[in-house]
Amino acid sequence: MYIPAHFSADDGAVRGLLRGCGAADLVTSTPRGLVATFLPVLYDPEIGEHGALLAHVARNNDQWKEPAQGESLFIVHGPDAYVTPSWYASKAEHGRVVPTWNYLTAHVYGRLVVHDDPEWLDSLVRRLTGKYEAGRADAWSVDDAPPQYIAGQLRAIVGLELVITRIEAKAKMSQNRPAADRDGVAAGYLAEGDPIMAEAVRAAAEPAETRRR
Repeated sequence: MYIPAHFSADDGAVRGLLRGCGAADLVTSTPRGLVATFLPVLYDPEIGEHGALLAHVARNNDQWKEPAQGESLFIVHGPDAYVTPSWYASKAEHGRVVPTWNYLTAHVYGRLVVHDDPEWLDSLVRRLTGKYEAGRADAWSVDDAPPQYIAGQLRAIVGLELVITRIEAKAKMSQNRPAADRDGVAAGYLAEGDPIMAEAVRAAAEPAETRRR
């Protein structure tokens, strides 16, 4: 990944991205070329030296059956949005501005492990549903469904575990613009009803020491 120094994501931003990630693109290099699948994922920081991303795939999906050559890759997507030059204070000053795109993303590399084990899969789906059902008034539990039905569903999927070896992450949030331009971008996102991007722009401009507090 091309990462200019001013767009390098710090460890805190990367951990937050992985913890909050709902789904990501799994890319594997196989004898027949690159194969990719978009999958719900769960980040477990306790596995291996750098943590792991856990997922499951349909048993009928051939990706898990094909031996991965070298490292595999999850592409994790954070918030992203268009930037209009009209938000820049510098547009009125000299007009030398163009549109761009702000985004947060991580390329998570590692060793892919296949889990064709009902107990492992049962644990994973319980953790996944627990994460996304938490806080709901009518939260659904795996145990709400008949055991035989769940057993059949588990037989139809296969578990995947990417044991992370390295991460390349990029946070492009207008850090290369003057402070007045960054303020204009944050205000523009707020005006368009996107507080997540507004906060991301503000946070990226803070010193790393401040963000870690």
